[in-house]
Amino acid sequence: MAEKPAGAVAEIFAAFLKLGLTSFGGPIAHLGYFRTEFVERRKWLSESSYADIVALCQFLPGPASSQVGFTLGILRGNGLLGGLAAWFAFTMPSALIMFAFAVSATALTGPFAEGLLHGLKLVAVAVVAQAIWGMANSLTPDRARAAIALAAVAIVVFIGGSFGQIGAIVLGAAAGLWLCRGNGPVPAGHLGFSVSRGHGTVALVLFAILFLITPLVTARTGSQGLALFDAFYRSGALVFGGGHVVLPLLQAEVVTPGWVSNADFLAGYGMAQAIPGPLFTFAAYLGAIGPAPNGLAGATIALVALSLPGLLLVYGMLPFWDALRLRPTAQAAMRGTNAAVVGILGAALYNPVWISAVLTPRDFVVALAGFLLLTVWKLPPWIVVILLAATGAILRLI
Repeated sequence: MAEKPAGAVAEIFAAFLKLGLTSFGGPIAHLGYFRTEFVERRKWLSESSYADIVALCQFLPGPASSQVGFTLGILRGNGLLGGLAAWFAFTMPSALIMFAFAVSATALTGPFAEGLLHGLKLVAVAVVAQAIWGMANSLTPDRARAAIALAAVAIVVFIGGSFGQIGAIVLGAAAGLWLCRGNGPVPAGHLGFSVSRGHGTVALVLFAILFLITPLVTARTGSQGLALFDAFYRSGALVFGGGHVVLPLLQAEVVTPGWVSNADFLAGYGMAQAIPGPLFTFAAYLGAIGPAPNGLAGATIALVALSLPGLLLVYGMLPFWDALRLRPTAQAAMRGTNAAVVGILGAALYNPVWISAVLTPRDFVVALAGFLLLTVWKLPPWIVVILLAATGAILRLI
């Protein structure tokens, strides 16, 4: 790749801090902001190189926009320190906002405040429905992948919890190997980074160790801090298909065991739609309001644990990506996995999102209006958040 020379860490931090403060609209919008800032304006890399980075991050589990930012930081800073500076600067503004919301949410009492929080839950209905609508069009375009999505819904509904979701992903990958070969274009281009195969292997091994060993250590020690790290790390390791997919994974990890109530969970998820930066900062809110260690310590543990798997995977895969992405089996497995993700998110739209938020016919009308504002009128999510939260408050007062 013929890119510009490496830049200073301070330059990387400043560029991504600006985006962390201004990037509204979710992962797809973030990728557009990155392209405008780093390909067109700053000319840090070429159009084809940027497309290669996006393809890699969409192939792997994890938050695609944060992974792309992390990778751009590695490229510009010629190493891991640049990647960490990019991730920190892009993530911290929204993480601080979500932490502040967690601290202040307990003080929100009375009909008006309750209406605002209920409006945020209705935002979650509209946003998740919009995500399913868009993902189904792109990830389940044929009968085979639609069948995989339906099977994933059935598995999640009948098995439930994190086991059901993991089972649906495994089934999707296996079914993709059988049903989804030759269903997409052959990847083109080239992606090269100054990350050695040795460093990449260390990152992948660390990812696997944390995924496999942490649950055993947690069960042996009974540590709530380790349990918190393990729950969020496993969720981050299984997020295929975009940030919204973290909703059902986290719901199984924090609502099912009673760490966070459904109402608080959905209110925080709705709030996360109104702020700039990555959706994964929802973890800071959940860690702050859960059982001890909570507050700032819980927020930090949850946020780092949720983000770490995706960062380890993308760093580990950089030296191997060119060879892997050309293999038909890898492409087929990912098509099946992405179809299963649509089914997992579809099941989450019903439980917990719909049954916890849509309690009356008026709630249905408000949620439907939010969905139409997002999909037909194409309003930015933060405007829809404000409108639905205000509507919820007004309806509670009349």
